[in-house]
Amino acid sequence: MERFLINGQKPLSGEVYISGAKNAAVAVIPAVVMASDVCVIDNLPNIEDIRSLKDAMENIGAKCEYLSEHSLSINPTAIKSYIATTDSVRNMRASYYLVGALLGRFKKAEVALPGGCNFGNRPIDQHLKGFKALGAKVSIENGIIKAYADELKGASIYLDVVSVGATVNIMLAAVFAEGITTIENAAKEPHIVDCANFLNMMGANIKGAGTDVIRIIGVEKLNGARYTIIPDQIEAGTYMIASAVTGGDVVVRNIIPKHMDPLSAKLSEMNCEIIEGDDYIRVKSNGNLISTNIKTRAYPGFPTDLQPQMTALLSVAEGTGVITENIWENRFQYIDELKRFGCNVTVEGRVAVVEGGAKITGATAKATDLRAGAALIICALAAKGQTIIENTRFIDRGYECIEHKLRNLGADITRVDKNGKISENTVLIQKVN
Repeated sequence: MERFLINGQKPLSGEVYISGAKNAAVAVIPAVVMASDVCVIDNLPNIEDIRSLKDAMENIGAKCEYLSEHSLSINPTAIKSYIATTDSVRNMRASYYLVGALLGRFKKAEVALPGGCNFGNRPIDQHLKGFKALGAKVSIENGIIKAYADELKGASIYLDVVSVGATVNIMLAAVFAEGITTIENAAKEPHIVDCANFLNMMGANIKGAGTDVIRIIGVEKLNGARYTIIPDQIEAGTYMIASAVTGGDVVVRNIIPKHMDPLSAKLSEMNCEIIEGDDYIRVKSNGNLISTNIKTRAYPGFPTDLQPQMTALLSVAEGTGVITENIWENRFQYIDELKRFGCNVTVEGRVAVVEGGAKITGATAKATDLRAGAALIICALAAKGQTIIENTRFIDRGYECIEHKLRNLGADITRVDKNGKISENTVLIQKVN
């Protein structure tokens, strides 16, 4: 029932530090299931999805302890259950990685079908195809994915569509499979590389992560390890866009600039100045933005998770921009919320035409999913007057203390509860001295 109150048209300036990557962390944590000793994961984002995944791990027997706000110790040796069907599993998309990890460790897994953001059909058929190729019998019964195998054997698997989730899940299951597993037409996102690097640090033998062919040579055991999660490219991109939309001057730190190339190129086309360092990008905007066209693609193309934020940005740029969504068929369902601000967007199928130059004003809007919520914040920062954004729980799934970070850059943003009382999303994990 919490809401954000945002008074717009305040240029952002200063520095913002980016948290660990949500999409990497939610793959690395399930991988700990397969370890034979304690693992410590550093640079974890303090977000709702990580807390849900921690609960899911504890429910199957793992011992989890926060060493600090962003470091989690996980002891998997006490895990006895291969069944993960609690609400914490059902409420997030990435919980399906527990299928691959549990199948790898126990040769059996029962995991509730995942939830998460609802912006279109998100089938798991490629996951199941991979498990079957490795020798598992797989079914979905009463909303539960069930996978069983007498033994797992390496196989050649060609993904019919590029799928991040299937690539990670098959990679997890194949780590203990006898022989060699080859995943062709694999996804290449940075968080896949991060998960593979973590598995290799524990003793796995994975080559080719980051390319479209990944080879896994089965091993018998994974050791414990301490690992640092990569920075979150989508959080970084959101703050880069926020700087652009407000005519700001923001340094986005603790990032891998190469991961931001697709966005940096588009912001440059839109008349922003982009200055790169070893671990930062500075985005300067004079507010005179020019429209551009965007087509979302699998990495290294333009990320679908930045598409809603860019739609908001294009709404205030001069000219007409066209956005083609090639990943999800129904990711434009948030457009009606943008129209509340005065944005002029027409959608037909997977294509949105954005008539720029809109004089947007504050509105009351509801986040329909995680990145749509970020798009509403982008609009609110540019709008004249006050905006109320409801359903902040979606935003909290992927952005750590977003109001604090934006306020430090000069934004006028406050979180309030249902009674209008200030309700700050302060650190929810007690720090360890």
